[in-house]
Amino acid sequence: MKTAVVSYSFTGNNDALASGVAQALSAEHIRIITNKTLNYGSIALDMIFNRAPRSTTAPEMLSGYDRVLLMAPVWMGQVASPLRPYLKHLKLHPCKYAFACLSGGGLNPNPKLIDDLEKRAGTKPSAFLDLHIADLLQQDHQPTAQETGAYRLNDEDKQKLIDQILGAVQGVMGAPQLQPGQ
Repeated sequence: MKTAVVSYSFTGNNDALASGVAQALSAEHIRIITNKTLNYGSIALDMIFNRAPRSTTAPEMLSGYDRVLLMAPVWMGQVASPLRPYLKHLKLHPCKYAFACLSGGGLNPNPKLIDDLEKRAGTKPSAFLDLHIADLLQQDHQPTAQETGAYRLNDEDKQKLIDQILGAVQGVMGAPQLQPGQ
């Protein structure tokens, strides 16, 4: 069984997690890189008008995989727009998939995210993990969007989150059982 970890990251946090997870699963890590640099304005327009930016990697490359783990941030309660073509590809060419995200700016749960994934991919993910940067910050105050947006994973938080993701995908994706920290 061939597994791909596909990631898009605006800040680098989701890519860092995806790289660690791919290494632990002995899977290929496919990074989605947009042709044009995104900014908060283009992101907002993409989300409002249901657009997806062009990227350097084609969704068709997923055809060679039996299992796919998608990792990207959540914007405005929906999966990040660069991931949309890959979800559409999964809808047309179904295979087992899972979704994990580390979101920075929303500070709230994303109750409609799993429905958004199902609508775009045609089925719910086999495993789903919605992680929040706010949970990694000091809990003595409510973090702002600026604080969560500026946060970059440290090694300790990165390994803790990789272990959480591996725990969520093992079994349901047919992934080998790993010990935490591997």
